[in-house]
Amino acid sequence: MHALSIPTWIIHISSVIEWIVAIWLIWTYGELTNNRNWWGLSLAMLPALVSAMCACTWHYFDNAESLEWLVTLQATMTLVGNFTLWAAAFLIWRSTKSANTVEPKPIKSEP
Repeated sequence: MHALSIPTWIIHISSVIEWIVAIWLIWTYGELTNNRNWWGLSLAMLPALVSAMCACTWHYFDNAESLEWLVTLQATMTLVGNFTLWAAAFLIWRSTKSANTVEPKPIKSEP
């Protein structure tokens, strides 16, 4: 397991844990607000998590050539994850736009 240094492993593992916690927190926020669009965001985060786990697995096994398919899977999951995150963010934006249909009032300046 000499492919990465200890500090790099700490960053890799803590990033994966941080991502899992973020998924859980966003899911919980969706439950608290009863807004399914936030659940969609937490689900949209899963391909990026799979991508990170592919990277950690490949490095754990010293970047073995027999596991080089993990690099392709990681790249694919990163691409899929970017699109799913974009779609989830768009859905959240759209849901807030329709909820804020209040007419703006003109600003009155004082004499």
